[in-house]
This record gives sequence, C-alpha cells and structure tokens, in this order.
Amino acid sequence: MSASNAPTPIQPIDTFTIQTITGDDVKTALSNGLADFKITPLISMFFGLMIALFGIGFSAGLLLFDQIWLIVAAGVGFPLIAPFLAAGFYEMSRRYESGEPFIWSDIVGVIFRQQRREFGWMAFVMLFVFWVWVYQVRLLLALFLQWTSFSSLDGFLVTISTTTNGLLFIGVGTIIGAVLATVLFSITVISMPLLLDQEIDFVSAMILSVKSVMANPLVMLGWGIVIAVITFIAMLPGFLGLIIAVPILGHATWHLYRKVLIKSV
Repeated sequence: MSASNAPTPIQPIDTFTIQTITGDDVKTALSNGLADFKITPLISMFFGLMIALFGIGFSAGLLLFDQIWLIVAAGVGFPLIAPFLAAGFYEMSRRYESGEPFIWSDIVGVIFRQQRREFGWMAFVMLFVFWVWVYQVRLLLALFLQWTSFSSLDGFLVTISTTTNGLLFIGVGTIIGAVLATVLFSITVISMPLLLDQEIDFVSAMILSVKSVMANPLVMLGWGIVIAVITFIAMLPGFLGLIIAVPILGHATWHLYRKVLIKSV
C-alpha cells in the first residue's frame, strides 16, 4: 500500500524477495536521488531546512544550558535519527515514480500520518539507540575525563584531541558509536522506506532490512559509509549543508530500497 491510499491487510514477510545489488546500483541510486531533488528542489530543501534547523536549535540549546560535552554526542548521534526525518523524501520519490502530482502540504500530511502506522514505531527504536549512544558518551566522559569542567566548546575539543585520555575517549567512543550506527543502519536502511510504501509490521520490516544487509554486506556497508561521510561533511558548515545533502540521500535511499526489495506476490 502507498502511504496516501486506504489501508490494506498487513503483508506477510515472504511476500518480498531480496535482490543482490552491486556498487553500480548504489551509484545509480545516488544519480536518481539527485534527479528527484532537481524535480522540485524547493520542496526538498524545505524539508532539508527543517532538519538543519533542528540540528542548529538542538546544539544551541546545549550551549545555552552549558552541556558542551553533549554537542559531540549530538553531532555524531544526529545521523542516527535522520532516517525517520527522511520519510518525506521517500514519499516524494514514490510519487515521482508513480506519476502522482503533489504539493508540499501533501508530503507534510503523509509524514504526520505515519504516527498512526507501523512506521511510527521505528521512532522508538531509533530514539532508544540514540539515548544508548548519549549515555555511553556520559560513561566514557566519566571514565576518561573524570567529568572535567569545560568553559567553552573550543576547550572541550582541545582536551579530547590533544590529551591521552581525550584521545582514548574519542577512540573508544568511535568504536562503540560505529557498532551502534551499524546496528541501526542495518535495521532501518530498508525498513523505513518499506514501512512507508507497504502495510507490514515493523518487526518484519526490520528483519527484511537486516536480511537485505546480510545479503549485500559490502555494498550496503559502502552505502552506510557514503551516508555517514556526506552527512558529516554537510554538518560542518553549521548544519546548513544538510539542506541539500539529506534530501538527495533520502531520495537515493528510496531508489536503493526499490532495487533491493521486490514484492513477489
């Protein structure tokens, strides 16, 4: 079922067939994502701007309440919740593909309706992983830096990049963060667009997503690295790069999903 139509019965997991993909398919998905972005760039950038403003506001709040240490956790963890925010891009690409016209308010309506569908449950999964990430950063901060007081963001960054304990904090945190990001990527990369596109329970969707990653480990790992690198670079200019980067990645993810998962019944 599409997100804009009347509900249909929940689809069984064996309704879908997982395809083997190659690096060329990833390149094609990125190319198609860019093409989708160019069709109605202002609408895509509007939703990208909402994501960027969320990042800016969240970071500003941490500075305001003197929670400087959390900025690093938020900066690394922010991409963990981006798939949920990308629902609008999946819907836009779905409509481009089916030839359905729309305006920006149609996409906003689809995003809000997801809270009444299985798609909404994935928010809890992603927020749980995000909070696990934040609390492990708190634990590592206590273990390696003994809750050292930082008067500024610059002071915090200098400490973690020039001291032995700071480098250990970064090293161990990076390993743990990579594990959490890999787990979350595996359960969401296919399940998120699938849940928007079809009526299927979120557990089955996560299982199909993990199986899709396991069937294409190197290609999917490469796609995860592409997402992480592009998102990180886009965040550097005060999150403003996300206005363009996230829409393109969101559209591309839809196309990769359509290549990986085929409805066989």
